[in-house]
Amino acid sequence: MAALDALLARELERFEREHPRSRELALEARESLLSGVPMPWMVRWPGGFPVFADEAHGARFRDVDGHEYVDFCLGDTAAMTGHSPEPTVRALAEQGARGITLMLPSEDALWVGRELTRRFGLARWQFALTATDANRFAIRLARQLTGRTKILVFNWCYHGSVDETFVALDGGEVIAREGNVGAPVPLAETTRVVEWNDGDALRRELAHGDVACVLAEPALTNIGIVLPEPGFHDALREATRETGTLLIIDETHTICAGAGGYTAAYGLEPDVLTIGKPIAGGVPAAAYGFSAEVADRLEALLPDDETADVGGIGGTVAANVLSLAVTRATLAEVLTDEAFERMIALGERFEAGVADVIERHRLPWHVTRLGCRVEYLFRAERPRNGSEAAAGGNPELDRLIHLYALNRGILLTPFHNMALMSPATTEADVDLHTRVFDEAAAELA
Repeated sequence: MAALDALLARELERFEREHPRSRELALEARESLLSGVPMPWMVRWPGGFPVFADEAHGARFRDVDGHEYVDFCLGDTAAMTGHSPEPTVRALAEQGARGITLMLPSEDALWVGRELTRRFGLARWQFALTATDANRFAIRLARQLTGRTKILVFNWCYHGSVDETFVALDGGEVIAREGNVGAPVPLAETTRVVEWNDGDALRRELAHGDVACVLAEPALTNIGIVLPEPGFHDALREATRETGTLLIIDETHTICAGAGGYTAAYGLEPDVLTIGKPIAGGVPAAAYGFSAEVADRLEALLPDDETADVGGIGGTVAANVLSLAVTRATLAEVLTDEAFERMIALGERFEAGVADVIERHRLPWHVTRLGCRVEYLFRAERPRNGSEAAAGGNPELDRLIHLYALNRGILLTPFHNMALMSPATTEADVDLHTRVFDEAAAELA
């Protein structure tokens, strides 16, 4: 609509005018970086070029043009701790001076394994550098245990850059998701796909008997937050057990539900659990854990001779002593049970503020919260699956709201306007967002 186009043009002009140094750096970056960015998705920043960061502390960062922002993006969960929390930085410095990677275990690995068991309930653990790697390794192990080749995921899922998960449904057919670069094989050969919250479709696809594992976030998080309907997780667990299919729960985003993620908060019983991003305060680290039954089966099956290092699992710097030391400090002193209580309360405050603005301005939008993670979608109806969420998206409105907030000192996660609370986030930060969101809603209404 004309009003939206006019507002977007105004906000783009303001962004470019107020970020001259970022613009200069973006132009310089084209000389040495592919497409002028260090990662391909960064070409999508709503302002036409990314804000270049200077420094960050707690829940705020400053850019190279001197602007300070309240950060609700927080590295899309990687910095859910807040930026550079003191215990994490201390462990980084102390361990960095004593060794970074050794290809040897450290006592910190034992502590982290025990703590992850306390939080999530899985009996034994292994470590990686990213949740993508943890998911890849878990899938390989599931195939080895079951002798089956396929996996099952939910449409519009998010599991990092795992090849088998960049899929979509098209009239019931499994196809590569739009934008999938260099898919190694046709996705129908590796993956079955069903819609989230569709128990009948799940049972139908598992009945083929060729699925090694279901890989699932306990709530969709990358197409807006799409929560499970009552009873869906029970149906998922029942169907996987009946068909001898392993259930892998990816908590990388949904740790926002509490210190033990959605698994602990809602009593899930996965066979395998994966997590990455926030557990080391932004330093690359990830973990994947196994139930006692699965761990026993794996230990009886996996080689322990000269072939143990050629199984395609692990890596030279996985489980490095630096990542494990920082993970220990982060879990022990930053992402504590008490911190999550406060973060979730801030999430409730953020949700209430957005809901009040939507109601007062009578806008056909809604807001959804999962623990300390909150997102709003520009549609009236709450989607029950990824396809409904995608169909109800409004990219231009997403872009406008992101820019509107950015121009007023607030960073949201781009593309779907997610906000995350950290231990350093304050009520004043949340209330600032509510005021800015209200200003934008008033102009749009």
